[in-house]
Parts: sequence; C-alpha cells; structure tokens
Amino acid sequence: MNKNDITAIRPDDAVHIRLGFVLLPQFAMGAFAAFADLLGLLDAQVDAPGPCAWEVVADTLIPVRSASGVQVVPTDLLGDPLRFDYLVVVGGPLAPVAPFEAGLLAWLQRAAAAGRHLVGLANGVYALAQAGVLAGHRFSLGGNLYQDFVRRFPAIAPDQLVIDRQLIFDRRRISCAGGPAVMDVAARILRRQVPAADIQQALRCLQTDIEQPHTRVQPPPPDVPADSPPAVRRAVLLIQQYAGQALTLPQLADRLGLSPRQLQRLFKQHLGTTPQGHARKIRLQLAAWMLRHTDKSIAAIASESGFSDAAHMGRIFRAEYGQAPGLWRRHANDPKNTV
Repeated sequence: MNKNDITAIRPDDAVHIRLGFVLLPQFAMGAFAAFADLLGLLDAQVDAPGPCAWEVVADTLIPVRSASGVQVVPTDLLGDPLRFDYLVVVGGPLAPVAPFEAGLLAWLQRAAAAGRHLVGLANGVYALAQAGVLAGHRFSLGGNLYQDFVRRFPAIAPDQLVIDRQLIFDRRRISCAGGPAVMDVAARILRRQVPAADIQQALRCLQTDIEQPHTRVQPPPPDVPADSPPAVRRAVLLIQQYAGQALTLPQLADRLGLSPRQLQRLFKQHLGTTPQGHARKIRLQLAAWMLRHTDKSIAAIASESGFSDAAHMGRIFRAEYGQAPGLWRRHANDPKNTV
C-alpha cells in the first residue's frame, strides 16, 4: 500500500484539513505544484499519516492539460463538495477561452452556501465569478486580465478587484494572481490547522522564503522598470485599474500611504513623468483599444476612459495621435492597414 492509499483511507480524526483541487483547462502547473509540494512534504515529515488530505477532482476522470502541456489525472469526481474544508480552483495565466461547465458552477455554489472556503488561483477567480460566489468580496486579479474580466462581469464593482496585490484573503474567499505568492497562500491556509514549526521546516526543505503578504506586489506593465520601488509599481497598477474613473493625485497618494509630493517625486525619478502624465497615457491607450475593438460611441468611450466628455478626449487624443478619434478609428479598422 503506498502513501497515497494511506492518505485516502486515514480516519477522520487524523485529518486536520481537507482540500479539493479543481484544475481548469490550461491551468498553471507552478501554482498547483506549489500547493502540492508543501502538502507532500508535510505528509513526509511524520511517521504516521500527515495532517492534510487532498484530492484533485473533476466532473470526469479525463486528464487535464496544463499551460505547459503536462497533464494531470483527477483522483476523484466532483461529488459532494462538503467533504472538503477548502476548494481550490487552479487556473492559468490567460483569460479562459470558454465558459465553465454548469456542474462545476453548481458545485461551487453549494460549497459557498455551506460556508466552505473557496480559493481562486490565477484565472480561477473567473470560475468563482461565473458561479456568483464573489458577491461582497475583494479578490486579486492579474493586471493583464483586468480589462477582459470587467467586460465579462460588469456587475462586479471595480472596488472588489485588486490588481496591485498578488493575494487577498477576504473572509471565506481567497485569491491569488499567481507567481511566488501561491506558496504564501498555501502556508497561510495550512497554518490555521498545522503547527507553524512543521510548515516552516517544509518551507526550508523547499528553499522557500515566505514574505509577508502585504509585500507581494504584482509585476508592473512592460514599460515600467521591474526594479522600480513598490510604491511606484503599485501606483501604476492602480492607475491602470481605475483608468475609467480617473483617480485624483491625492486619492492615489492616500491609497499608497504617501503624500502627493512624495508620489510625484518618485514618478519623476523612476519614470520620468508625473502620475497625472502616466494616467493620461493609460487613459489614451484604453480609449484607443476601445476605438479599435468595440463599436461604442466616442462619447461612451470618453466616459469609460475617464475623460470628462468627448470634446476633452478629442483634444488630448488628437495631440497624441495626430488625428481625431473618429478618423483614427476608421484608419485603424481599414483592412488595408492590417497585416
């Protein structure tokens, strides 16, 4: 009998925490592995069966392909979600291609109604959102997914989405945009039931140094130096998130715990511009994207891009792109100008 068999049949009083993993198509193998490695080491550190029991579940036992091409075979069907304390939905780095199956959504809804903890890793929060179990909760989302997410789920308030932090614990909803922060999430969940010394020993074996969650800032956009101070990176991500609402300089500085003067100085030193100048660039990029990819009116695009009105957007757009928004849209969508 192997260790997995022992884990599966151990008595209930030997288990402190039970986790059910759902792997979405094109899931991030690293996110799943971070959790699985920590759980496996905790189990290996004791002679008796370890304190955690976990399974990979799905609506079929067909292997699930990760973004890397590696496939994982589920160990059981979805079944009763109430047999788990935590349900961990592992997604990938890109936006999902198709809606999720009704069976999975009903499974998540039943777990939420029973007070279970729901965890969304990477784009796993899309499944939680489609199931309608994120109401009233804040959650972390990769900055690259923000615009796609708000288009798919317009009923979710912008203040619920957090793109300047890699992980969010909000009562019984836990989310992580991915990356090294997944190990933070795993350790924090397990610390609720497993001795901290055991977890620390496992982390040392994995050569992992867990940071405080508040220090995990998402990577900045490509045009922002990766070695910029955390305050600058957070500011850039917040500007991107609230492009349609045009945060004022005092509002932005207050969210970062800085004075407006300090924030301006940091932007000038590391980005060579002001927060207002960077925000204007982001709003113009958003407007240009909507002009090219939607049929919304220019007035609607101006409003959704954070401009006071269409005339205001038109003046700034013309100064940047050399054309009025309407003319730019016609040229951008002309098949002769595509490759």
